[in-house]
Amino acid sequence: MADQTARGEEFEKKAEKKLAGWGLFGSKYEDAADLYEKAANCFKLGKNWDRAGVVYTKLANCHLKLESKHEAASAYVDAANSYKKISAQEAAQCLNQAVNLFLDIGRLNMAARYYKELAEIYEQEQDLEKAMDYFERAADLFQSEEVTTSANQCKQKVAQFAAQLEQYPKAIGIFEAIARHSINNSLLKYSVKGILLNAGICEICKGDIVAITNALERYQELDPTFSGTREFKLLADLASSMDEEDVIKFTEAVKEFDSMTRLDPWKTTLLLRAKSSLKAKEQNDDDLT
Repeated sequence: MADQTARGEEFEKKAEKKLAGWGLFGSKYEDAADLYEKAANCFKLGKNWDRAGVVYTKLANCHLKLESKHEAASAYVDAANSYKKISAQEAAQCLNQAVNLFLDIGRLNMAARYYKELAEIYEQEQDLEKAMDYFERAADLFQSEEVTTSANQCKQKVAQFAAQLEQYPKAIGIFEAIARHSINNSLLKYSVKGILLNAGICEICKGDIVAITNALERYQELDPTFSGTREFKLLADLASSMDEEDVIKFTEAVKEFDSMTRLDPWKTTLLLRAKSSLKAKEQNDDDLT
């Protein structure tokens, strides 16, 4: 590894020397770019991620001098991949530079892909507001390029984060829009019951019984088969338990569903939130009697 780092430093010095010397404008940047690429590869092999990131950024600058925006964007992506090992913030900055260049040259699919990667970085960092923002940007670009599956994946992430941040109306709107869009698609229609369950759980968290009842009617109109699913039964049972302010009934409904289809952490978190609200309401009513 030390050998690779030493080789990387040698290539980097040669690149700096090329840039500092005389020569035809284009050729010296091309020569320096070749040397920076070799240097970066050596630093990567030596697992010297910080140096690799720095050199890939220098490589991107050479490509920009040569007006090669696509190559510059790719170099920023390589820099980001190196920085990911040590610094989420540096990785995000490089990916943003790459996205801006891809947008400049009309490579919207590539821009969408790296917006999604940015969102995933912020998700790992638990910065849900920023993650939501970048998943939304990715979804918009994927939609404009008609990459529907990827657009829907990003939109679902936005809805999930919105719900975690207690922005329930936003989450519900997104889930319902995806369900409406998917119901007539032969490949996507089987996912609709799960999406409607997500929307319904957000309605349960809002705690408005009339809104929950209206939502269930809407979902049956959207998908006539929904009323025969366990997802519908769970939502109906939860709505009934909330109307009756019955925490035990709420818990039993969740347990019954979970015994057949394991609830993921997102659903579990929201249902626990709704149960806590119901329990607090039940206790308040008890205090008043």
